[in-house]
Amino acid sequence: MMPKSYNEINQKIKNGDVVVVTAEEMIKIVQSKGINVAAEEIDVVTTGTFGPMCSSGAFLNFGHSDPPIKLEHLWLNEVHAYHGNAAVDCYIGVTRAADIKPFDYGGGNVIEDLVSGKRIRLRGTSYTTDCYPLEEIDTYFTIDDLNQAILCNPRNAYQKYVCAVNSTDKTLYTYMGKLLPNLGNAHYAGAGCLNPLCNDPDYETIGIGTRIFLGGGIGYVMGEGTQHNPKDGFGTLFLKGDLKQMKPEYLRGVNFEKYGPSMSVGVGIPIPILNEKLACKTAIKDEDIETDVLDYGVPRR
Repeated sequence: MMPKSYNEINQKIKNGDVVVVTAEEMIKIVQSKGINVAAEEIDVVTTGTFGPMCSSGAFLNFGHSDPPIKLEHLWLNEVHAYHGNAAVDCYIGVTRAADIKPFDYGGGNVIEDLVSGKRIRLRGTSYTTDCYPLEEIDTYFTIDDLNQAILCNPRNAYQKYVCAVNSTDKTLYTYMGKLLPNLGNAHYAGAGCLNPLCNDPDYETIGIGTRIFLGGGIGYVMGEGTQHNPKDGFGTLFLKGDLKQMKPEYLRGVNFEKYGPSMSVGVGIPIPILNEKLACKTAIKDEDIETDVLDYGVPRR
């Protein structure tokens, strides 16, 4: 086949005659028609993943109070947020646990509540300066009151993750869930053949500036994520998006028993089928994906 261009596919989208299939559907098409025909007929393959992504959070700008305060310590629904930026900017991380009942509520729950339109309590303290004379603030706000609310996730959409087991004689409580003793169960987190990075492992179409579905709204790839390791099949992405566009169905605060909070994030990435190689890669099956089994009973990495 002649390679397709982005312009050609975009024009098909405008004309309304673009052919889009899911990653699962692409497997069947390649099996029945072959790679060459699939590459000719299919323009875009949609991929996606949804699961706990601990390296996530949001930058919030509250606007100034009257009189103004330079926030030094602040809590959102009793979850400590990070302040080290300008006076009324903060970052709320999804794994930050509430001061009260830390296993039941955390930063991921705050973000879900915020996107759901609920009122969030802001409590802050500070030292005073000539331009910021207020020492304390205790108020409520909703997402509509914020100047900006930016989801900013340093590590999302893991290409795959390890399979967790426990060889000890006691139950372990981890971010991979409850691991039973004596290899009583195995936990694996991943979207398999639907995962975006499994469908484009060489990053032919996914890169800086790629527009994506993020948390029910529009997001962008900012670059590689932390702990990015594509050589071993453990690639990650750094993602951002406008939290005000997002939906709670795709941003869910989660709390792991005896471990703590996180947030499940929905990520979707369309992959344009520019050539036969991409048609082949987007036909990856679950049974083609291998990972490492890691014993969480050994307290080292």
